[in-house]
Amino acid sequence: MHAEDVRQHLTTPLTSPAYAPTVPRFTDREYLNVVYRTDPGALRAVVPEPLRIGEPLVRFEVMKMGDVSGYGPYTEAGQAIPVSFEGEQGEYLHAMYLDNFPATASGREVSAYPKVLGSPSLTVDSGALVGTLDHGSQRVATATMGYKHHELDRREAEAQITVPAFMLKTVPGYDGLPRVQELVRTRITDVTVKEAWTGPARLQLFAHVLAPLADLPVLEVVSASHILTDLTLSGAEPVHDYLKGAAS
Repeated sequence: MHAEDVRQHLTTPLTSPAYAPTVPRFTDREYLNVVYRTDPGALRAVVPEPLRIGEPLVRFEVMKMGDVSGYGPYTEAGQAIPVSFEGEQGEYLHAMYLDNFPATASGREVSAYPKVLGSPSLTVDSGALVGTLDHGSQRVATATMGYKHHELDRREAEAQITVPAFMLKTVPGYDGLPRVQELVRTRITDVTVKEAWTGPARLQLFAHVLAPLADLPVLEVVSASHILTDLTLSGAEPVHDYLKGAAS
């Protein structure tokens, strides 16, 4: 294989890439969102500067992807933290667990999504929407919400899921030091909200050393939503370079 051919490949292995070279379109993406109040000190310990924390809130989410171009259906769960950057309100994506390796690899390599493999699920059980996350054989999160109790304004639902997302991208060099270390920004585009609901909710987090969601403890459930949508993820752009100490 000639050098110019190698340069055309964006991922490895060269002859069987880990993910498709496509911008994924999400069809029938179903959210369970539970926003809760947590310990401010715990947030300060995990949110990187120059992001700023306002209220000590966390959004636990479970997302069931009905269909995704390039990846197929899968499910994802994680935590997002409301933050601001240079006056812009958004969310810091703290942790994401999903059951699809190509989506995990591309999310980490192409963008900066903090994705690792896990076993999330989103189902309806006896009048409750139930979102769970397992790591191996161990349960680390269980969220329940009353199934379609009250309609949620679709404009409000769109506003909930389209705030800018901030992520930390670190790529190590061969000397063990970071070669890339940037804060990046992305957001959801081309959104169609098909259904939106709200209702009572509960959330339990269980301590696990490799899936430490419970390090941001649940002190009070603030709100919950159940949203069905189609959308596209825009590309990530660097907004702060930690190695230079200035904006890119």
